[in-house]
Amino acid sequence: MAKKNLIRSRRMKRGVFITFEGIEGCGKSTQSKLLYDSLKALKSRLVYTREPGGTALGERIREIILHSDGIKISDLSELFLFEAARSQLVKEVISPALKANKIVICDRFSDATFSYQGYGGKIPLEIIKALDRVATDGLKPDLTILLDLDTLTGLERARRKGTDRMEKKYIAYHNRVRLGYLALARRNRGRIKVIKVADTIEMTHRAVAREVERVI
Repeated sequence: MAKKNLIRSRRMKRGVFITFEGIEGCGKSTQSKLLYDSLKALKSRLVYTREPGGTALGERIREIILHSDGIKISDLSELFLFEAARSQLVKEVISPALKANKIVICDRFSDATFSYQGYGGKIPLEIIKALDRVATDGLKPDLTILLDLDTLTGLERARRKGTDRMEKKYIAYHNRVRLGYLALARRNRGRIKVIKVADTIEMTHRAVAREVERVI
């Protein structure tokens, strides 16, 4: 598919933090990378990263969370692992980039933890809120793109490439995750923009581009 530059570049005077969220198989990694590629005129001011990951520590934690079938990890332990990776990412990558007036595009951030470990794993949201505030030093995205897709369709898409530890969780868990994301979106209408996953990658990208143009 030919990549088109759908977003007009402007002279930026501050950093912008954009995150992508959604259930398994919604295409957030594809869309976040497509956005990065489409902002070619601002290439020197772009930072792309992901969660968990983005740092040496974060990538080690990612391996534990996603590919540790022989290790039992409770929902609460998952929470601590995600927040540890996030704390390192904020300190090492995201905050310095924003202070340098760069655009940071991140594949998942705090909303994922509220949705997966909170709504999915049933950990009280107040506990997550307290831990996440410490891990992020209060940092929140300027824009969050929530790609919404039917849970079964998303899991079917995700499992075509094999399954990681999170994708193997039961369907009721993933249904709660999706409902959690939508609940967060209702409470954060100014920041979280829900985009229904379209029939083609290009159609979804156009919808993403329209939202991104408003913040850069």
